Amino acid sequence: MKLSQMFDNAPDIEIGGLCIDSRKVKKNDMYFCMEGMVHDGHEFIDEVIDKGAVCIVHTKPVENTRKGVAYIKVENVNNTLNILASKFYGYPSRKLKVFGVTGTNGKSTITSIIKDVYSHFEPCGYIGTISISYGDVVLPPSLTTPDAILIHKTLKDMLDAKMKAVALEVSSHGLELGRVQSVDFDVAIFSNLTYDHLDFHGTIENYFEAKKKLFTNLKPDGVAVLNMDDAYFERLKEACSARVVTYGIEKDADYRGSEIQIGTDGSSFILYHDGKEYPVRTNLVAMYNISNLLAAIAAMAESGIPLEEILPYVNSLTQVDGRMERIDEGQLFNVIVDFAHTPDGLEKVFEYAKSITEEGHAIISVFGSAGKRDTKKRKVFGEIADRYCESIILTEDDPRDEDPRDIANEIKSGIEHTNNIFIEDRYAAIRQAIESANVGDTVLILGKGDEVFMYREFGREPWMGDNHVARHCIRKYCLGLEDDEEKL
Repeated sequence: MKLSQMFDNAPDIEIGGLCIDSRKVKKNDMYFCMEGMVHDGHEFIDEVIDKGAVCIVHTKPVENTRKGVAYIKVENVNNTLNILASKFYGYPSRKLKVFGVTGTNGKSTITSIIKDVYSHFEPCGYIGTISISYGDVVLPPSLTTPDAILIHKTLKDMLDAKMKAVALEVSSHGLELGRVQSVDFDVAIFSNLTYDHLDFHGTIENYFEAKKKLFTNLKPDGVAVLNMDDAYFERLKEACSARVVTYGIEKDADYRGSEIQIGTDGSSFILYHDGKEYPVRTNLVAMYNISNLLAAIAAMAESGIPLEEILPYVNSLTQVDGRMERIDEGQLFNVIVDFAHTPDGLEKVFEYAKSITEEGHAIISVFGSAGKRDTKKRKVFGEIADRYCESIILTEDDPRDEDPRDIANEIKSGIEHTNNIFIEDRYAAIRQAIESANVGDTVLILGKGDEVFMYREFGREPWMGDNHVARHCIRKYCLGLEDDEEKL
């Protein structure tokens, strides 16, 4: 695309790509001088020009300009980036049905359900914590919500691959940092809002205001799908100029789940909508997943798919790796791996564990807390686990440059009654939990889900994944079966 097509009175320079990372600049790129929390993109102007950048978009004065390079001074680099990223890739979000999901917990599950079910009707992609996936393409995740360039490039790739829709996880960071300003959302879904990310947002009010942006920016002919059971429902409803549709369990919502039966391998309930009753059977477990399912059902139904055609497909949803994933190798006790890493998330998983663990049997949990992240929740984690568990094994969980033992001690400050130990190596901690489980017990492995990396002081280090470690330990140490350790 020519620079003159992007800016009035700009030279007729061919722009080959857009970039915000000085390390990744290529020949003929347009470089955006983004001001981050650590680095200021203006510091790297000479470096990116040496690499071949032909246009610099900036806000601060540039003293030493070079021939053959266009310098575009703007009021807000991020706003300009969003506008141009969408335009450069041909406004792809306008040509797709875009489902955006935000909330503290449930984003991955709701988006995964939408991709799974909607794909039975039209090809649907997914962008989020788990991966970027569409058709036969599965790419590793970048951030929960990638930067504007990657989002619009990916949406264009999805269009080229004949996708008709996309389910996009929208994080509070992504909203606050303006990564989705130019995405044309058709349906915006809110799951819940509980304590999280206060290391970034500062206060719960700021956290809410970030989430709210998805709905205040939603186009008037879009649809907002809101959780009527959440304490922030009324405030979000007031903020919406788009049509509002509700879902819930506790209150009389537009899509309400009632008479819910939760089991170890599935659930059933009655869906009440528009004066009609629909019996629903799903392989999802836990009460909060019924809420997530209702959100996905409401979003798809309101986007034009008949409810009667949606419901048969929720009976056998694809397992979302690391999200309430039941590890079953034939052992006589429950093992569940979940991504839960917030106080509310932990509490809900523990509640489910209690419901499936008969009296006289134990709940054994393995978890830690991330380094260089909200430290106030660590004691709360201990207090929650203390209420439900008979045994707690504390371990590393993305320690970064903190000592995992120090993190564990902060968690332990909330534990008053439950037996607990610290095993730094996460593999050894999971093995200990599984080897100590008796018939009928429940082992919970929490915090990382299916993540295959561990954040350390020097950056990411490969990690086997909690689900793979759990399966391996059950087979080798409980069932005495041979396992290919090289695959771990």
